[in-house]
Amino acid sequence: MSYFDHHVFFCTNQRKNGEACCNDHGAEGVRAYAKNRVKQLGDQLRARVRINTAGCLDRCELGPVLVIYPEAVWYRYVDTDDIDEIIDQHLVHGRIVERLKI
Repeated sequence: MSYFDHHVFFCTNQRKNGEACCNDHGAEGVRAYAKNRVKQLGDQLRARVRINTAGCLDRCELGPVLVIYPEAVWYRYVDTDDIDEIIDQHLVHGRIVERLKI
């Protein structure tokens, strides 16, 4: 049995050759925001959710992206409002955010 109920992997890849990548859209900062938001929700999520950094998730054309396991649900996001929705709906209430799912 896993220690965490959910692992959230944010692609934070930065390509050096100028090709599009998730970190061009501020993925590292958004990941930090999500980690802080989960901490702010306290025991409700902190002990159940792990926010992780991932290298390239090979979805650059769709980015920025994240994936939540164990459900293997992939999301794209634009800003922290989208992240708030993913946290509130998927991680807190167990509902997939269809409008952001890829």
